[in-house]
Amino acid sequence: MEQYWSGNAVNQNKGMVENLQRYGIIQSRKVAEVMETIDRGLFVPNGTPPYVDSPIPIGYNATISAPHMHATCLQLLEENLQPGMHALDVGSGTGYLTACFAMMVGPQGRAIGVEHIPELVSSSTENIQKSAAASLLKDGSLSVHSGDGRQGWPEFAPYDAIHVGAAAKEIPQPLIDQLKPGGRMVIPVGVLFQDLQVVDKNSDGSVSIRTETSVRYVPLTSKEAQLQG
Repeated sequence: MEQYWSGNAVNQNKGMVENLQRYGIIQSRKVAEVMETIDRGLFVPNGTPPYVDSPIPIGYNATISAPHMHATCLQLLEENLQPGMHALDVGSGTGYLTACFAMMVGPQGRAIGVEHIPELVSSSTENIQKSAAASLLKDGSLSVHSGDGRQGWPEFAPYDAIHVGAAAKEIPQPLIDQLKPGGRMVIPVGVLFQDLQVVDKNSDGSVSIRTETSVRYVPLTSKEAQLQG
């Protein structure tokens, strides 16, 4: 796995964002702004270095992705996270990326996190309450739900943007169904070797799929299988 920097060179959130810009991962002002506004340090377990460019275990055989992966996904989805749009974050974990989505779609939009570990739903809600996205949680434009994200979240479908934070053997059909025409999904696909795939739904409902990069994510699975590790 690529790692763009390590150690304590980055001891604050803004420095992390500047590094991501320097390495060309963050290419737009909007993505830089949202990652500066939502402090990653509020979303990682106590005692872990939040701004290092690597994934961090968060318990329950889950991780928070490395900053460069979050930045990559935000860049890929930026056009589908305009104010007023609907975004779905499957396997929302710490709530970090869900909070970023909420900041981008704003109070007129909807950002939905779905996470099948109830304890992570609770802790991610607490994380978001400490962050700049707290008011969006309060007004209901941002919400995190307990459920099997492979089924999506039909209540607020269709979605302009869908992000999946765990690797699927194949793309779950409910997620394709819940993608709006013109919408985009970013999902890691594969078992041992995984690709970050970009799924665009065309205006006629057909889908185009391309591979963005090779990745390594925890598997998208049932709650029981995940907890057994």
